[in-house]
Amino acid sequence: MNTTGPVDKGLRLIPFSGLRYVPERVGSLSAVTSPPYDVVVRPDGLHHLESADPYNIVRLILPQAATAEERHRQAAATLRRWQAEGILAPDPEPALYVYEQRRGEVLQRGVIGALALSAPADGIVLPHEDVMPDVVEDRADLLRTTAANLEPLLLTYRGEPQTAPAGTASDATGATGPSGTSGVIERALGRPPLLTTTTEDGFSHRLWSVTDPGELAEISGDLAHHQALIADGHHRWATYLRLSAEHTAANGTGTGAGTGTGAGAGAGVAADGPGPWGYGLVLLIDTARYPLQVRAIHRLLHRLPVDRALEALHDAPGSFRVRTVEGPLPRALEILAETAAAANAFLLAGDGRFHLVDRPDQDLLARTVRADRPAAWRELDATVLHSTLLDHLWRIPDDPEHIAYIHDAEAAVTQAERHGGTAVLLHPVREDVVRELARQGVTMPRKSTSFGPKPATGLVLRDLARG
Repeated sequence: MNTTGPVDKGLRLIPFSGLRYVPERVGSLSAVTSPPYDVVVRPDGLHHLESADPYNIVRLILPQAATAEERHRQAAATLRRWQAEGILAPDPEPALYVYEQRRGEVLQRGVIGALALSAPADGIVLPHEDVMPDVVEDRADLLRTTAANLEPLLLTYRGEPQTAPAGTASDATGATGPSGTSGVIERALGRPPLLTTTTEDGFSHRLWSVTDPGELAEISGDLAHHQALIADGHHRWATYLRLSAEHTAANGTGTGAGTGTGAGAGAGVAADGPGPWGYGLVLLIDTARYPLQVRAIHRLLHRLPVDRALEALHDAPGSFRVRTVEGPLPRALEILAETAAAANAFLLAGDGRFHLVDRPDQDLLARTVRADRPAAWRELDATVLHSTLLDHLWRIPDDPEHIAYIHDAEAAVTQAERHGGTAVLLHPVREDVVRELARQGVTMPRKSTSFGPKPATGLVLRDLARG
């Protein structure tokens, strides 16, 4: 995203004393990390992470107990116990954290900090997806009980291209380099990192702290001119806003902008200072320098076998073209990708075969897709899937009992085959479409995109009880 105008209307990222694993107290840093909570495939991935190390962060982000209340109390007790035992310890002074992920040719660098919350109407942090109220409710209960930000959201902004000699800064040796946030990141790379680890997915991770007042001011001045797009973490951002509004109301300071759970929920930041709940843990990436990858999030329909899904399509002649395509999965995904430039297309799996569903009837779309949105929204695969297939032809409620959202195509197909459901595999959405809709204030159907690589959970936490 480009500049928003006035300095006081841009991003405000402040340092905090990160809560981090003490390497000597755990088997390895890689063994205690996890993907974000909504990427963990349950139950297989959850059990794998729990067995990797007794202190794996999944015990905090996805605690296991009979009821939600028990789960959240358990997470809070576990967090405080790990702190008391010295498993987790706060850094000695507030810092922003430079974070690097690398695997092969994929390289991502950004800054982790506590970002001042703002309502979408302010145009500072832009959501692009709707959220599910029950998920926000669960995440809010967890964060309220633990009083901690357990994993950073992934946000992106668009910095200006920098070329020497313009936009350069000199170091003590007289060398020049980029200024602003990019300059701080580049200089941090020359210092010893706080931690280095490689996770199971092959990504190497490095983290540096930035505590120098001059460098902190350099980042602050730079980010004040930018707005950000939520790439990953819409439910957690809505959770931040909800909890901030609660604390504003409880303290009787300021006027919250709202307590809703949707993408338009207000921040509720107090007029005389928001306090720790007025900020949320984020990773900010300048995609002008480090472009993200955009992948699809697939659907697993628990209670709809493939034969019934296909029967419903055959019972509505002309609604979609349906044909069986060649496997295995990588080949079937290639066939799906070949349809990306044409009309909407989906790949159904779960019965040991792959079925391409494409070429929707335009009259059917006109009857089932709402017309009060831009064409780019009406043509999204996720829009057609939910409006036309799930709501109209299959009549599947959009709730966790009926639909799971899975980032990995192979995992979605495996779960469908194992439990007799249907995996619906989708195309990824182009990033320019996501950004343009966000600029227009139009939110996409929930779980429409998966930006990555995502930050590893467990490298740095934010303890709100410490202020």
